[in-house]
Amino acid sequence: MTAIIMDGKALAQKLEAELALRVKAIKEKSSGRSPILATILVGDDPASATYVRMKGNACNRVGMESQRIVLPQNTTTDELLSEIDKLNANPAVQGILLQHPVPSQIDERRCFDRINLEKDVDGVTVLGFGKMAMGEPAYGSATPAGIMRLLAHYKIAVAGKHAVVVGRSPILGKPIALMLLNSHATVTICHSKTQGLKEIISIADIVVGAVGKPEFIKGAWIKEGAVVVDAGYHPGGVGDIELSAVINKCSAYTPVPGGVGPMTIATLIAQTVEAAEKSSFSQDHSHRPSLDPSLHSG
Repeated sequence: MTAIIMDGKALAQKLEAELALRVKAIKEKSSGRSPILATILVGDDPASATYVRMKGNACNRVGMESQRIVLPQNTTTDELLSEIDKLNANPAVQGILLQHPVPSQIDERRCFDRINLEKDVDGVTVLGFGKMAMGEPAYGSATPAGIMRLLAHYKIAVAGKHAVVVGRSPILGKPIALMLLNSHATVTICHSKTQGLKEIISIADIVVGAVGKPEFIKGAWIKEGAVVVDAGYHPGGVGDIELSAVINKCSAYTPVPGGVGPMTIATLIAQTVEAAEKSSFSQDHSHRPSLDPSLHSG
């Protein structure tokens, strides 16, 4: 069986080219002003700093501006909330990203939920999650929304299929399960402590690895012809699924690296552009469909 390779890197580049044209149109209707994605980095974690830099570079590639706010490691919850309030009140800022994780003394959930819904382009608020789950307009968490865009682009059938999601994090496992459900899949949510995991995965039409453990899901567990989505990335260039043992028998898969990862940042930027188009920042009020295919599924 020759599997479809769901190339997230190629799709992200295609999406960025489209977004550059949309940003150009926004600038033309707003006296040359660029939409701004504000990123907040608390502390000195090198991996987080790298992710923030990558997001800033993506903004530059499509013609947007990025506003980077760096706060010290000893920042308090109230100090971080104050910074978020300033960004909420700034009409030039179209999207707000609080880089995860934050130092342990900060109430991360309280800070996430302080972000205004219309600027929650990373899909991290409880309100945004609830609206997404109920099929109401909201920006989905960037990684799950990117997965849905990949599946749609490669014309992977979701409706009526049995999807097994292995992982239950609030920004990946849970939202992708709800997005798949909203797209008419039958969804089973599992995790590292699920009993009989091998047997559950063996009957899945779509397997989503989002458990955060390298090659935790074995290729032998996955049935012939299944669609394999690996949202993990670990040292050595491996994901959550033993891809080497499944490539020759699955119908489609996301490579690691180059599959889900590039779509996370591309979707974040896309949702920021959409926020700019919807706001008073842009004078173009023409309708555009949501970038998250799951939001219009009942």
